[in-house]
Amino acid sequence: MTGLSFERGREVPVRIRTSGPALLAGLAVAALLSALLSLEVGATGIGLDRLPPLALAVASHRTLSPDQQTAWLVLAAIRLPRAVLGLAAGAALGASGAVMQGLFRNPLADPGLIGVSAGAALATAVVIVLGDGTLAALLAPLGAWTAPAAGLVGGLTATLLLYALATRQGTTSIGVVLLGGMALSAFAGALTGVLVFLANDQQLRDLTFWTLGSLSGASWPRILAQLPFLAVGAACLTPLAHTLNALLLGEADAFHMGARVERAKQLALLGVACLVGATVSSVGVIGFVGVLTPNLARLACGPDHRIVLPASALLGAILLLLSDAIARTIAAPAEMPVGVVTAVIGGPCFFWLLLRDREALR
Repeated sequence: MTGLSFERGREVPVRIRTSGPALLAGLAVAALLSALLSLEVGATGIGLDRLPPLALAVASHRTLSPDQQTAWLVLAAIRLPRAVLGLAAGAALGASGAVMQGLFRNPLADPGLIGVSAGAALATAVVIVLGDGTLAALLAPLGAWTAPAAGLVGGLTATLLLYALATRQGTTSIGVVLLGGMALSAFAGALTGVLVFLANDQQLRDLTFWTLGSLSGASWPRILAQLPFLAVGAACLTPLAHTLNALLLGEADAFHMGARVERAKQLALLGVACLVGATVSSVGVIGFVGVLTPNLARLACGPDHRIVLPASALLGAILLLLSDAIARTIAAPAEMPVGVVTAVIGGPCFFWLLLRDREALR
């Protein structure tokens, strides 16, 4: 199968290593199987074979036995929202990574480059450390939503500041976005370090666990609260595939071919801010998903972003769900932070990609 790229004002075929529809179909099946595995795995031994009869009993309003009530609570109220959140968060990180790498034309680019993760981490650290004292009265109405809301607001604020810094006379400089994002992340990291120094033992434990990432806080209200931001992010990134293909030749050539480069930058920054901000606010900081999955997608199907974007989203969902399943079982009944597992899996894979493409990177 061939896709389309751009060269000197005309479309030219780009060879796809694997059939795009076949690859996406296979990844969709793999994501579904990963979600089913997530429903199966846990400290409580409840198999998926019990879900259909339990759902039928609940739908017919039959009285459930105490054992059935426990099983239904675990499957429907704990494991199912966890699987759905894993799918959404992994897909958001994977798609955001693909867009960032296409926008910067760098296979090492990561969604964290625009400061979303650092801003969200700083805002959440403020809530964890100061929420019981200085900011208690202000944050009290938010209740259990305080930390997720803070993470989302912090990530979006960091991105808006970076966009204002990098935009002059309607033109956004990618170089300023990159350098400004690095500076913003370093500054936010320093402020987070100050808060870590001020934290007591319990606050330090909570902050450390959140920054390592976890799906343990999944719930239906939390998922519903993220949906508007995930929808906006997906709507912003979906139409960018053709422009990202044009940007493979450079920003100037893409502009002369008629690509709306500035609009693409704005949509990319807004979309990534919404997707990553919502994800970090709900599951914490999870590394390697956004940088690894786009590289694997291009390795399988070539550089066409019409395939790379959805493939990266599906691969991100698969990687996060499998990592979460490992995190729940490797130290059962305790639970390891999922960010540790993604780093253990992603680190060697990333080194392999670097060794494989070291000549091209050089």
